[in-house]
Amino acid sequence: MSTSDSPRLARAERREQILATATPIFARAGLAGTSLDDIAAAAGVSRMILYRHFESKDDLYRAALQRAAAHLAEAVGDELTEGSVQEMARWAAADPGAFRLLFHQAAREPRFRSEIDELRAGMAEEVRRNLAEVVNDPLWATWAAQLCLTVTVEAIMTWLDLGAPDPVGAAARIDRAAKAVLSSATE
Repeated sequence: MSTSDSPRLARAERREQILATATPIFARAGLAGTSLDDIAAAAGVSRMILYRHFESKDDLYRAALQRAAAHLAEAVGDELTEGSVQEMARWAAADPGAFRLLFHQAAREPRFRSEIDELRAGMAEEVRRNLAEVVNDPLWATWAAQLCLTVTVEAIMTWLDLGAPDPVGAAARIDRAAKAVLSSATE
């Protein structure tokens, strides 16, 4: 489809379409490896249309990160609980580009690293608060929360890299790995 054949969409719909198109491209190639021309061509729009919605490539990247973080929050809920690991795995299976962008690619981008570090710190803090009831030592609760998040994210990433085999069984296995970390903190 040429850019002139692209259907007219409402502003919010076009913005969402561009973000949905840009997310897996950024996740695959990174910020430096992606051009606005790549995104415009994939979205079937002109660069001018991109600039109507985003001031710069950095602005588009930041919006893609914010969208991915919002979708993650919708998937796992406001509070990280026992079921959150499985919900995170399901979300990653449904939107692997967004998961990779948040937890792999953005961490490599110096201009956006602090935003991802803040997201991960908030998630780890939520887990730590939940662990405070079962882990008496605050340092071990912090250790377990950070390690649990790292194990979960890396297990999901590796699973995606392997082609996301057996989605139902994978979520249960990833959940067991996270619970093993938590169990080690309560001993």
